[in-house]
Amino acid sequence: MRSHFCGELNESFIGKRVTLCGWAHSRRDHGGVIFIDLRDREGVVQTVFDPSKKEPFAAAESVRTEFVLRIQGSVRARPAGTENAHLRTGKVEVVADSIEILNRAEALPFQLDEEGLSEQVRLTYRYLDLRRDFMQKNLRLRHQITRTLRRFLEDRHFTEIETPMLTKSTPEGARDYLVPSRTNPGHFFALPQSPQLFKQLLMVAGFERYFQITRCFRDEDLRADRQPEFTQLDIETSFLDENGVMGLMEEMLRALFKDVLNVELPNPIPRMSYDEAVRRFGSDRPDLRVPLELVDVGDLMKNVEFKVFAGPANNPAGRVAALRVPKGGELPRSQIDGYTVFVGQYGAKGLAYIKVNDAARGRDGLQSPILKFLPDEVIAGILQRTGAQSGDLIFFGADTAKVVNDALGALRLKLGDDLKLKQEAWKMIWVVDFPMFDYDADAKRWVALHHPFTSPKTEDVGRVDIDPANVKARAYDMVLNGSEIGGGSIRIHRVDVQEKVFATLGIGPEEARAKFGFLLDALRYGAPPHGGIAFGLDRLCALMSGVDSIRDVIAFPKTQKAACLMTEAPSPVDEMQLRELHIRLRKPPEKTAGESAGEKSEQKV
Repeated sequence: MRSHFCGELNESFIGKRVTLCGWAHSRRDHGGVIFIDLRDREGVVQTVFDPSKKEPFAAAESVRTEFVLRIQGSVRARPAGTENAHLRTGKVEVVADSIEILNRAEALPFQLDEEGLSEQVRLTYRYLDLRRDFMQKNLRLRHQITRTLRRFLEDRHFTEIETPMLTKSTPEGARDYLVPSRTNPGHFFALPQSPQLFKQLLMVAGFERYFQITRCFRDEDLRADRQPEFTQLDIETSFLDENGVMGLMEEMLRALFKDVLNVELPNPIPRMSYDEAVRRFGSDRPDLRVPLELVDVGDLMKNVEFKVFAGPANNPAGRVAALRVPKGGELPRSQIDGYTVFVGQYGAKGLAYIKVNDAARGRDGLQSPILKFLPDEVIAGILQRTGAQSGDLIFFGADTAKVVNDALGALRLKLGDDLKLKQEAWKMIWVVDFPMFDYDADAKRWVALHHPFTSPKTEDVGRVDIDPANVKARAYDMVLNGSEIGGGSIRIHRVDVQEKVFATLGIGPEEARAKFGFLLDALRYGAPPHGGIAFGLDRLCALMSGVDSIRDVIAFPKTQKAACLMTEAPSPVDEMQLRELHIRLRKPPEKTAGESAGEKSEQKV
């Protein structure tokens, strides 16, 4: 139907006849001459309709925005002074002698160049939202990213293998999406949260290097960087240790950023232990673009009269940390009060501070309601350890280590944004040496910090069941500008170690056999040492596109409530479908007048 794309026309086409197809991006009537900007996947070109050509001119008069058109004509140079430097095709135009309206469009619910559209409108009419230039660019960039990643891995002898979408429910971490089985009444499949076990089985099968760009599903609460269904680049290798896997992935990411964004990433990419990341930045996903750091001052506070500091300083589970803000002394009290409210969201009961008006004068150069509780030697220690200068502000966190890390870590990032301290840069880092286990105080048991198939450090294998708090994992996360874009580990390949880890997690032999018997069996048949990583493709694409939400790099995303506004999914199904699946729904009845909440009963449907 077309001979060329709109966006490819330039001065080399002058004098040539072309046939174009696309959408009417805009229509303008200037003194009897009609201009239609025609848009297709490659861009926009101006077409001109002269009244001397009566039939095409009459048809052009009826065209409205977003009509689908087929236009034929000849390319010519735009008249001097009418060039459009903002368009690739801005030096030429097409003098039309034929136009065919392939389809008409009703008035759009919004204009494609309209800004500030609500998410509800955008997702309800997603097919129109996707016509917008920035969404087209985002999804084409996503294609470039996946193409580059796939080519890199194929060139290094990785085999792309698909793993099942219908699998076994093994509740660990997020909730599974369950799929009822019609042929096995009362039984359910689960949609995969990850291909983790299948890719390990592929290593047992001898493929050695596997990858897959795959959909995964988690029934969890959503945020800007979460979706119920998401895409990850899944990778597994045999006979590579941590350094081997990380080195190969660094090479891949450097190639990706160079090819897609023409950005040079560091070689090698820096590494930081989990303990150091949490100590310095309050997070295992440190955003290194913000230069602020947390500094421990708990040892200085053990004997002070101020119990707000002394209590956590003498508690093994507590922490007292300081956060120096350069030139923060200029902050008004109202803004400091706002930050106090902000850290309260993370469990902090308050936010102590010291303004450093004149560092050389010691106590006399400081301003704070807590100074009366602090001896001179403590004040001197704080100034020396934080490196505070005149005009600075020092914030303090004192509570359990988790509350301090969460509160000051979040405050650090907010200050970076508010005070314009964040650098314009790509800051990538490996976080390594994670704890193997974390203690769940509510459940009163140990849980896997990554997942139960991660291998402990070789020197810690013997301590898994006797000292789980101090066991380190052979795990590694890739963090980019404060976002975890990938996480992986060396896996357990010996059945005795896997059984020991299960036991530490409170998974007894019967439960392990029921949930993971196929994996335990496979490990008995010559499982090689293996490890891998999974990259969140949506998150990586969002960062590389410069957007705040992964919804802007996904063609048809869900809302915060895991709903599709366009298709109105999820939706009810009819009774016959439910009967075939041997399912009955139980819904609370409508509340009648005078009925109390406590009188509700369940209704079987």
